[in-house]
Amino acid sequence: MHTVWKGAISFGLVHVPVKMFSATEDKDISLRYIHKECGSPLSYVRKCPVCDKEVAWEEIGKGYEYEKGKFVTFDKEELDQLNEESSKNITILDFVDLTEIDPIYFQKTYYLSPDQAGGNAYRLLMEAMRQTGKIGIAKISIRSKSSLAAIRVLEECIAIETIFYPDEVRPASQVPNLPGAGAVNDKELEMAKLLISQLSTPFEPSKYTDDYRQRMQDLISHKIAGEEFHIAPTKQESNVIDLMAALQASIEAVQHVPTDPGPSLSGTKKTKTAGTGKRKTAKTSPAEPAVTPLAGAASSVGTSPMATPPAGATPSVENSPSATAATAGAPKVGPIPVIAPTKTKRRSAKSKETIS
Repeated sequence: MHTVWKGAISFGLVHVPVKMFSATEDKDISLRYIHKECGSPLSYVRKCPVCDKEVAWEEIGKGYEYEKGKFVTFDKEELDQLNEESSKNITILDFVDLTEIDPIYFQKTYYLSPDQAGGNAYRLLMEAMRQTGKIGIAKISIRSKSSLAAIRVLEECIAIETIFYPDEVRPASQVPNLPGAGAVNDKELEMAKLLISQLSTPFEPSKYTDDYRQRMQDLISHKIAGEEFHIAPTKQESNVIDLMAALQASIEAVQHVPTDPGPSLSGTKKTKTAGTGKRKTAKTSPAEPAVTPLAGAASSVGTSPMATPPAGATPSVENSPSATAATAGAPKVGPIPVIAPTKTKRRSAKSKETIS
């Protein structure tokens, strides 16, 4: 790792010399602007629009525009005087609980390692924060930028995270078009909570990947190899109007509950007769349950009146073995076949019960 800063942590009279390293890295793929006519990358020059000439670095100063077109200028020496001697120190001001800091304040994370002979003091500070469960709030200056910082223990290392000052965080009340306070639909709320429960899982960073970067890398590889590369467009999702339907569909998408087909309505089971290789159908109920025909649909087998099933029950007979046997050869009327009541006929000669 490359050292980005050297200094010391100070709390009370304790002085801990440390080195700082970046804990994160930017893996975005950088693309340059290219002149389409010749394919050359464009360069940027520091040019003065008044003098109409390029300006060298030693001729460049800094200034602040306090009005349109009006500046106050500063020399490098003037800016260097603003950096206090303590700019090389990480001064711990307070110790607080990590849960008291909202994540909106965090900026960038760095690792700190002991420098020179600071190993013992480093280990002491780390163990003291670990056992008390506290983190340090400090001030630090990095590259002439002063910021607050949170010092905490991360595994077997001390980490420091720069955080915004309070006046750098915009209040949420400035966000336009926020919904006002009001009641929500109880059923929708319960379904939303159920969906959150179904999607809740321990945080595993390794399962999240940058899909855009992967596609860009594939595109670059194909371009280098001289191959054509096309990505099929995805279908745009339509706007959801029914919130309840969207919640229900989301819950069904994450649930994996096995469906129970329930008991067969045929009232029969097939058993194999020993030594004959034939199957016989044994009756398991005195009568077949009747099914009420759908409105507007005529019976395809008979016209006998049928009993009405219990309220709320909709027996499924389409795929049962007896329903298949009963409707074999009969034309189907409507989208769902309708089964008429059946009667039992005995054949004593073959000692076999069948349902006709």
